Amino acid sequence: MTEDEDVRAADTMAPMRPVDVASRQESPPQSVETVFDIQGLTAAYGPNVALRDVGLEISRNVVTAVIGPSGCGKSTFIRCLNRMNDDVSSFRHEGRILYHGTDLYGDGVDPVEVRRRIGMVFQKPNPFPKTIYDNVAWAPRVLGLKKGLDERVEKALHGAALWDEVKDRLRKSALSLSGGQQQRLCIARTVAVRPEVILFDEPCSALDPISTAKIEELIDELKDDYTIVIVTHNMQQAARVSDFTAFMYLGELVEFGETTRIFTNPNDRRTQDYITGRFG
Repeated sequence: MTEDEDVRAADTMAPMRPVDVASRQESPPQSVETVFDIQGLTAAYGPNVALRDVGLEISRNVVTAVIGPSGCGKSTFIRCLNRMNDDVSSFRHEGRILYHGTDLYGDGVDPVEVRRRIGMVFQKPNPFPKTIYDNVAWAPRVLGLKKGLDERVEKALHGAALWDEVKDRLRKSALSLSGGQQQRLCIARTVAVRPEVILFDEPCSALDPISTAKIEELIDELKDDYTIVIVTHNMQQAARVSDFTAFMYLGELVEFGETTRIFTNPNDRRTQDYITGRFG
């Protein structure tokens, strides 16, 4: 696959016919491009329902935080956005996730292409037992993007604010990095294939405060180039890094809107009780 083919791959999923939705949570301004339009999403693992009738829109080049107590469906929700749940045999879903108008679960949609365009960074850093360079170069090589690989790796490391720290040891093991550096390496590995969206599933839960601050600063910089969705149990982090916040409880989307309003003037008493620490 050439560099031009890499760019053209973004056009491989044809748009679907828009669907009218009677009820909708608070939406972003109409002038902002919608990346995800989630409509009536219900998800379950066998008999256990994890999400119930979730509907919201996620906009381009903003940070959307998903908060809520443990077991409320946050991770299930974010994994639905790039079909990471496909590998779970008991997983089933109803509703639609439209990505630029295309149903991600529609016929003919390639889940590998979905994950190339919608990258994910997990809770714990998971570098491969390879060199720093080979970690970042791994996905481009798999996709056949071998032209200009050195430049791609360097750009990805710059994008993850890691280049200056590792440029003299690219051939050293990635496992020699600190936890915070490993997480930024995983971010570099994600951006190396130039996705449009980055999903973060509690990316700082295993990190110290200094590393957490660096990741938060990086997220703020990354939103200039990427649409970001972050699941976090840390409400202060959600307030610091996000533009929009979704509060979930017992598998339901209780409230969604601009982060400032959610944290200062929520519409639902449950949101207020959670934010103020009455339950968690």
